[in-house]
Order: sequence, then C-alpha cells, then structure tokens
Amino acid sequence: MTATSIAERRTLAATARRTLPNRVAYALAAGVIGLGLFASVTPSPLYHLYASRWHFGPLTLTLVYATYAFGVLAALLLAGRVSDEVGRRPVLLVSLAALALSSVTFIVASSPAWLFAARGLQGLATGAAISAAGAALLDLHPRRDAAAVGLANGVASAAGLALGFLVSSALVQLGDAPRTLPYLVLFTLFAIAFIGAYFMPEPVEDRRRLRLTVARPSVPASARRPFVLASLAVLSSWSIGGLFFSLGPGLGSRLFDTTNAILAGIGIVVLAGSAAIGQLVLGRIAPWVGASAGSVALAAGTVLIVSSAAIDSRSLFLAGAVIGGIGFGIAFLGGLRSLVASIPPHERAAVLSAFYIVAYASLSIPAVLAGVAVTHVGLTTTFETFGSVVAALALVVAFEAWRTRPTQI
Repeated sequence: MTATSIAERRTLAATARRTLPNRVAYALAAGVIGLGLFASVTPSPLYHLYASRWHFGPLTLTLVYATYAFGVLAALLLAGRVSDEVGRRPVLLVSLAALALSSVTFIVASSPAWLFAARGLQGLATGAAISAAGAALLDLHPRRDAAAVGLANGVASAAGLALGFLVSSALVQLGDAPRTLPYLVLFTLFAIAFIGAYFMPEPVEDRRRLRLTVARPSVPASARRPFVLASLAVLSSWSIGGLFFSLGPGLGSRLFDTTNAILAGIGIVVLAGSAAIGQLVLGRIAPWVGASAGSVALAAGTVLIVSSAAIDSRSLFLAGAVIGGIGFGIAFLGGLRSLVASIPPHERAAVLSAFYIVAYASLSIPAVLAGVAVTHVGLTTTFETFGSVVAALALVVAFEAWRTRPTQI
C-alpha cells in the first residue's frame, strides 16, 4: 500500500468521523424546512407593537410582508438550481448564516426601514434554504421513498408554521422583552442548524462552480403532470394559509374580544397544527385521493371560517380551522408526494424550487391583496370575499385531482 493511498484512507476516515449519519442529516434537512416556516411567522404577533411604536398603518405592514414573500420568490428564481450544482451543504450553510443575521437585524430594528431590510434578507435566505433542504431530503433517504420524503416535508412545513406562531405569540404575551426574545430563540435555532449543516454529508457528487443566473422555472416532461396537480393543490391550500396569516389574528381578536396575542392567533395555530396531524394520520393514502379529499375538506373548512366572520361565531371559527387545516395538510401532501416521486435526481432542487415558487406566490399574493382590501372594505367583507374564492378554487382542485386520477390503483 502506497503512502498516498494510506493518506487518502486516513483523510476519508477523518471525514467519516466528523460527518453526521444519514438518518441524522435527513432529520436535519426536514428541520431546516420547518425552521424556515417557523421563522416566516415569528414577526407576525409583533406587527401591532411595531405599528404602535413607529406609527404606521396596515399598508406598511402589507408591504413588509410583501418584501419577505418576494425575497423568497427572488431566491427561488436566482438560486433554485444552485444546490444541484455546488452541493446542498454550501447552500444550507450560507442561507442559515443569513437567516441568523436577519434575526439580529430584527433585534436592532429602530424604524420601519429595518423591518423591510430584515424581512427581505429573511425571505432571500428562506427561499435558498427550503429549496436545498427539500432536495437533500430525497438525496439522504435510504430508500429514496417519495412517500416518506413528501410526508417529512409536509409535516415539517405545517408544524413549523404552528410552532412558530405559538412560540412567538407566547413570548410576546408573556415575555419581558417581546421585541427581542422571539428573535433570540430564532438565532439560537439557526446556530444549532448551522453547526449540524457543517457536519452533514454532501449528497451531490458531481459539483460545479457557482453560476448565479435568473432561471426560468422549468419542469422535465416526466414530472409535468404531477407538477400541475401539486401546483393546484398548493395553490388552494397555501392561499387559505396566506389569508389566515394576513387577517386571522385580527379576526381572532374580534371573535374572542381580546388583545391577548396567543388567543388572537389561535386560529393560525389550530389550522397549521391540524394540517400536521392530518398528514401524520392520513399521509399514506393515494396522492390523488389526498389532493381531492383534502381540497373538499379545505373548501368546507373555509366556508365555516367565512361564516364565522359573518355571524361572529367562535365555535364555527375553530371548527373551520380544524377541518380546513386537515384539508390543507393532506391536499398539500398529496400533490407533493406525487411530484417528488417523478423528479429526476439531477433536477431535484430545480423542480422543488418551481414548486415553492407556486407555493409562496399562493401564500403571499392573497395575503398582500387582503391586507390592501381590508383598509377599504373592512375585515368581514374581505374575509368573506377572499375566503369564498379560496373555497371555490379548492373545489376545482378536488375535481381536477379526481379527473386525472390513475386508471389503475
């Protein structure tokens, strides 16, 4: 055995000793997705404090939210293919460092301009992180099981939303430093994830130099049909999520007659939590069944939520959040599972980036439009109008999923 081969063996052995096992790295990738969604809703319970402190109105809040959403979309367009070229690990490290920096920016914010900067940076970093982490999930799964990967992705997304809003609301309501504590928690979580990503294995073997160019979203022919179904499912499910994140706390505050941040945001927590539980319980049903039945449940839940806004009913509001949340979860998961199974290995990050472009457009555009509309026509009318559109869209998705179901099951 030559000295060179001995040195190479020692190097490989040292690398193996400092590399996370695949199972741990897989859990870390799912955790990064959940953490990205966790961070996305952390500022939401704080917006009324910012508005009171710096004297701005709903339009400014809407623009701050739009800055985040368009930051995510810009990252997906610019960096969607990057992890396919340079590797998952470098993209995760850079994006997690940027997310930690965005948390520091929130802590030192002293004017609305700082909020725009923090949310823009957070959006860019989140877009890069979820694209790379979503692709890494399939790379790292020992059997490349699309069903398991889709379930992990879906549960992590929904659980991240629920926990993010709950933890932030609790810290705002109960903590002594509401404009600092939520972001300290975030910074700590990002630091832990960064350390984990540093030690994770790199699943992309054929790596190339970075080429940061605007990429037109593209989907290979083999994945186009499942991509359409997944896009329709995420369009209806994340639209109700966007509506809730924009108007849900205001509606909850009115229905429960409270200024308590936890109670005001309970609808968001119930919606996202029900989505995560629904995915865990029903995650193995056929993808087209999930997309179809989930969309019907989503439509029914949305109708209940709209009705609760019209008649000021707390029970209808919570029932609608539970039913709509279950529909949200399994519709999203059904579409995602069918898509993940069809993606060629070298196109994973690119296709998932295209999928998340649809998802974040669905999450952001309704929220921005609703935030503008509520200043002109009021909370109830805005909720009724947008909710009715989402319910109708969900029924269209249900029909399309049923129409395009496999002929042999």
